[in-house]
Amino acid sequence: MPSTAKAQATEQAIQAPAQDAGIPRARQGGSATGGQFAPILDSEKRPITEGGFVKTGPIVFEDISKKAGISGWHHKMGTPEKPFILETIGSGVALLDYDNDGWLDIYLVNGSTYDALDGKAEPPHAALFHNNHDGTFTDVAAKAGVTNDRWGFGVAIGDYDNDGWPDIYVSNYGENRLYHNNHDGTFTDEGQKAGVTLGNWSTGASFGDYDGDGLLDLFVPGYIHWDTKHSLAEGNASAGNGFCEFRGVHVMCGPRGLPGESDHLFHNNGDGTFTDVSDKAGVSDKNGNYGFSSTFVDVNNDGKVDLIVANDSTPNYLYLNKGDGTFDDASFYSGFALNQEARETASMGLAVGDYRNNGLVDIYTTTFSDDYNTLFRNEGDGNFSEITAGAGIARITYPFLDWGTEFIDYDNDGWKDIMTVGGHVYPQADHHDWGTSFAQRPLLFHNIEQGKKFEAVPAVEGTGLADVIPGRGAAFGDLFNDGKIDVVINCIDHTPVLLRNVNADTHAWVGIKLIGGPKSPRDAVGSSVYLTAGGIRQRGDVMSGGSFESSNDQRLHFGLGQATTVDSVEIHWANGPVEHVNLPSVNRYFVIEEGKGLVPSVYDAIAKGEAATQEVPHAAN
Repeated sequence: MPSTAKAQATEQAIQAPAQDAGIPRARQGGSATGGQFAPILDSEKRPITEGGFVKTGPIVFEDISKKAGISGWHHKMGTPEKPFILETIGSGVALLDYDNDGWLDIYLVNGSTYDALDGKAEPPHAALFHNNHDGTFTDVAAKAGVTNDRWGFGVAIGDYDNDGWPDIYVSNYGENRLYHNNHDGTFTDEGQKAGVTLGNWSTGASFGDYDGDGLLDLFVPGYIHWDTKHSLAEGNASAGNGFCEFRGVHVMCGPRGLPGESDHLFHNNGDGTFTDVSDKAGVSDKNGNYGFSSTFVDVNNDGKVDLIVANDSTPNYLYLNKGDGTFDDASFYSGFALNQEARETASMGLAVGDYRNNGLVDIYTTTFSDDYNTLFRNEGDGNFSEITAGAGIARITYPFLDWGTEFIDYDNDGWKDIMTVGGHVYPQADHHDWGTSFAQRPLLFHNIEQGKKFEAVPAVEGTGLADVIPGRGAAFGDLFNDGKIDVVINCIDHTPVLLRNVNADTHAWVGIKLIGGPKSPRDAVGSSVYLTAGGIRQRGDVMSGGSFESSNDQRLHFGLGQATTVDSVEIHWANGPVEHVNLPSVNRYFVIEEGKGLVPSVYDAIAKGEAATQEVPHAAN
């Protein structure tokens, strides 16, 4: 935790403007913003997004990308000049244990080029980095058959056929892919057979069992209906109304002024196929909003997963599950559609978590520069209040354009913190006095006063928080089974970044992997765990999707603070039953199967420091 002095110094160094620090103007341009503000520079006259470092302070993350062996892979999306919006969004990343050996692997989505689309060049390949259990990773994407070779954007993880092995859904510009896990280190694209390919521009998909039949369904947001043959280029006057300008400079057009792409909800038929039920369920996005990231989670604690969608430059969606196969569009009356100024934001990333430890999941969304990221406090019954300024983290984010985000307990003190990664969409940012930059450093906010406030963790020179990178998708999870939450960042037109959590705390922790029973999703997506230790009752939810077009570690992580034992574990399984389990120790992962309690797993050997053999910790019923 940063000292008060360091925190104050950091706050002063990266003060973003209040409304009277610049000249607010009418909202215009292709993306929603809060106005136009004076540049914020550090002591070396750098934009605060690529500066504001301190020489000493707490070291939270170490960039081990090169040491881990992932820096040889390179993301590619369009051209460096970025004249079209298709080239600017970037791609996601997923953390999954694809071979069930107890160690998280990394899937990185790649983009493409116009020559590849036209068949004139080899397309960029996605990467599947196998965890070698020694701090290094090996790309096995070609062998596994998951290179995608299409213009890729999002990735979601879910065991859609309940066979005990995680499957991969990749959303693209063009047809999407559904990679079925063959249990032997390879995958087969079943997208066409399953009926989930779609065909235009899909983004941050997610799996969830919306109808409670024990089978994971699939939600796929649509962004823009895009035609590469008839698209608006940078500064194209036909867009009208300044949708191809930012701060008076000609930039790529959109998303405003461009047609939105529909969202789709696919019902799992249980036979390897899906049926599009978007209209029937009431989630087809008839408004044509620009969908980016999504996840299923129970926001009102009624035992049914609801659906959250972060939309770019249009109101966000919150769909409450009615339990009859349909959803109630609660976006506006819930308070989630708009920020506290009653305006839409360019919502990119989506984090969901109970940062106050009161049993209610809150929401954090990342936004465009010249605006602030938004924290929505859950008031119960599906109602939210946007309280970012009161939490102390509104002003600081104005210059940043953030994407991937998550609630993580980085120091294992039992209270969830917030992390974001970002980078601008306009290369012109590096050539104008906007107070922002194309590549940007991550932000980490420490939860203080038991969820009442957050404070910025200083970016110490030479550490991961001082990485200046063009971040996009980010996935959060424990890659080294040491109880620390790490971050993998997919950077646009750049090599990926792995930030290992090296925070010096000595707090205890517990990790839990859930296995659903015969009437639940096998990977337990949609289940919630309430863990009590040291007088604190924490909530964790198994989710697919989220962050920005990404999918996080689906194991649940609980920091225990000063506690050294767990008092109780209460599991609310996705299909309704509640189960209580006792954990015999801490500082390790446990596997809990519905109706069976603790079961033997690969983590038993890992906890003993033994070489973990490749094994299946669970099989289909």
